[in-house]
Amino acid sequence: MRVKNGPTHTAAGIMARRHVPHTLEERWEQLHHGDREPWPDEELIGRLASKYSTFEAWVYRAGGSGFVAQGVQSAWQAFHAGDFQKAIEVGARLGPLGATAANKAAAIDALSGKYDAQTSLAMLDAAAKRGEQAAAMLPDYANGHYMVALALGRYSQKISIVKALAQGLATRVHDHLERTLELEPRHAEAHVALGVYHAEIVGMLGAFAASLTYGASANTALEHFRKALKLAPRSPIVHIEYAHGLMVLDAERHQREARKLYERAAACQPTDVTEELDVARAKHNLV
Repeated sequence: MRVKNGPTHTAAGIMARRHVPHTLEERWEQLHHGDREPWPDEELIGRLASKYSTFEAWVYRAGGSGFVAQGVQSAWQAFHAGDFQKAIEVGARLGPLGATAANKAAAIDALSGKYDAQTSLAMLDAAAKRGEQAAAMLPDYANGHYMVALALGRYSQKISIVKALAQGLATRVHDHLERTLELEPRHAEAHVALGVYHAEIVGMLGAFAASLTYGASANTALEHFRKALKLAPRSPIVHIEYAHGLMVLDAERHQREARKLYERAAACQPTDVTEELDVARAKHNLV
């Protein structure tokens, strides 16, 4: 079995009409079971503003908690409908909570195949910077940290893991993922991302050098993969990244298990456009 990049997101416009969530709040828990993003209403924004004075001042300047909440919800509406550019455009103007929607959209859209390499890297770099700003303004906001790691991880894969290690990106990814899990231990996507982090370093450097230099190990990768799958058993991306990690660790040894994971991902019922694209990617890897 050869791991493939999968289909691009050119069908997102058509799928968007099928998946626009008419009751986003009611579907929120289902849509965000993998990243544990809290529902962005006025109450959440008010609670965060009362805790962080810098964020409170920003909310006031932005037009108030009601305006910010409505805007962030609009960014997520666009994201779940597959309009990733709108999610980036809207979310990027709305502080740390909006940045989460923008950055997750950028991490998907930058790898869609629609852009040249330079444009994709610029999108991911911008997402990482927005994520760093979000994490600085709301240091206890789990997805502020996770989106930095996600953007940097995708950036690293675009430039090659070797270059990423040389630039010190691996350490930044690791630290933000660890912080994410300190704040939200049930964050399945962070667990699977940390598993991929360990797997890719072991696959690149070998077990001894990976352990000595970065503290990375195959056993730790597998532990995070299993936790992610237990937390989000119906998530296609968790199955896909688990399979990818196994193939990176040892393609010959794990080929059968990886194929089963792709089959399970392909059988998942997607909750939005992003998951429909993930299911299509899993099917592509089974051909």
